[in-house]
Amino acid sequence: QVQLVESGGGLVQAGGSLRLSCAASGRTFSSYAMGWFRQAPGKEREFVAAISWSGSITYYADSVKGRFTISRGNAKNTLYLQMNSLKPEDTAVYYCAAKSHRPADVAAEYDYWGQGTQVTVSS
Repeated sequence: QVQLVESGGGLVQAGGSLRLSCAASGRTFSSYAMGWFRQAPGKEREFVAAISWSGSITYYADSVKGRFTISRGNAKNTLYLQMNSLKPEDTAVYYCAAKSHRPADVAAEYDYWGQGTQVTVSS
């Protein structure tokens, strides 16, 4: 049983930066991938980025490539999303998620989810 705890959301001006964090607690798997998804009002949940257990493999949605960076802490139980050059269209609730083994860009593949944290980018 895994609990994902998120932090770092907030309000930022367009062009600014935010760093989201998500820590896994409770029982964890020896090897698991993690990812970030987001959902804006009236929109479907959207893939943002994913990372392998080792951190050596990363995937990004085209909309965030070059602006967002996903990473893991040394202990591999903490997930980060560094968001730079933020745009108003990045405004959404951001969710961290975890799954066994290989990373994926499909929400249904993930087994555990955080509570979501609001990111609002003003123009």
